[in-house]
Amino acid sequence: MADRHVDFLLIGGGVASASCARALREAGAEGSVLVVGRELDAPYHRPPISKDYLQGRQTREATLVAPAEWWGSQDIELLTRTSVTALDLQARVATLSTKEQVGFGQALLATGAMVRRLNVPGAELEGIHYLRALGNADALRRDLEGGGRVVLVGGSYIGCEVAASLTALGKHCSIVMLEEATFERAFGVRAGRHLQQILEGRGIEVHGQASLERFEGASASGEGPGRVSRVVVSGDRELEADVVVCGVGAVPDVMLARRAGLEIGELGGVRVDATLQTAVPGVYAAGDICEYDSVIHGRSVRIEHEQVAIDQGATVAANMLGAGRAHSEVPYFFSDLYDWASLEYVGPAQAWDEERVRGAMADGAFSVWYLDRGRVAAMLSVGRPEDLPQARRLITEGVSLAGRTPLLEDLSTDLASITLASS
Repeated sequence: MADRHVDFLLIGGGVASASCARALREAGAEGSVLVVGRELDAPYHRPPISKDYLQGRQTREATLVAPAEWWGSQDIELLTRTSVTALDLQARVATLSTKEQVGFGQALLATGAMVRRLNVPGAELEGIHYLRALGNADALRRDLEGGGRVVLVGGSYIGCEVAASLTALGKHCSIVMLEEATFERAFGVRAGRHLQQILEGRGIEVHGQASLERFEGASASGEGPGRVSRVVVSGDRELEADVVVCGVGAVPDVMLARRAGLEIGELGGVRVDATLQTAVPGVYAAGDICEYDSVIHGRSVRIEHEQVAIDQGATVAANMLGAGRAHSEVPYFFSDLYDWASLEYVGPAQAWDEERVRGAMADGAFSVWYLDRGRVAAMLSVGRPEDLPQARRLITEGVSLAGRTPLLEDLSTDLASITLASS
């Protein structure tokens, strides 16, 4: 027997749940809404963790999705430092870490992801950091007071963003990565090399095609694990380090969903249909754990990015209220390398067989178009935000550019003129 009942139970204290709660109220939902999150803080934006918040240019309060008083004004109950420990989908009852049992009408699972931790010798040494929460950024800033040499493991978003942020703070940064070029897995070698040149031009050392072998360090007292002082990579290359930051991906937190009997897909997420609903009616998934049938991509996808989670939260709210709408937003990503370059990306492209560059990389304003069999699969914009709407449209409409892809490079081409009718 549940202790109480809510109409909408939103499990997870991140932006997906916050977006869903906001959209429910904006759509006129009058039922009770309960958001349960294990975070210490109310829902907040994560990108500042590796950028403005880490640099001290943004306050903790400024990262919040909404001011503290907003939740009460919207009659939304928010429980922080609380988790759902069990979920009985047949009885529609959730057990909280406080031992309270809450019955629910509809539910959203948005439990996010956990950082992927390295398992190499020395991984237990002090001074090795992972960034996922505001508290992680706080701990890193405190640790940086004692030294200026930072080694970043990983050459994608976290590694490059943190390297840029800390270099701007006067630290000496080195990136170690398996790839040939930074951002290579997302953007390919050509764009990756350009972005790497921007980083290197600011004094950041980049060690590509280098696998991590071990961390080394010693304890001043001879007791305990000691503190990291060196990173050893393939070829016995040694990098001195006062601090290490690891950015090697994340793992979707599907433990609760798995225990509840929900299907886990091949991509590691909770399987849902195009409306983001699981096999259990009225139970949805969004954010990092959501593995959904994408009407845009024509396949099952799971995408880890804040804006994607926000968009999915809004779709879930609409469908909780009976819309029955397929999630059709083209995923959008952004990244800032301090004030040196801003990246915007729509896609993502799982694979592509052709790249076309619009504008000049040397001028710092260009877009890279990723095509798969003549159709736009994704687009990266650096200083060309005007290309984003047309990229979204071409992806959504599936316009064939077979034999005409040079049009994308011709700045005299009006992208709006490229339509299905002109194919």
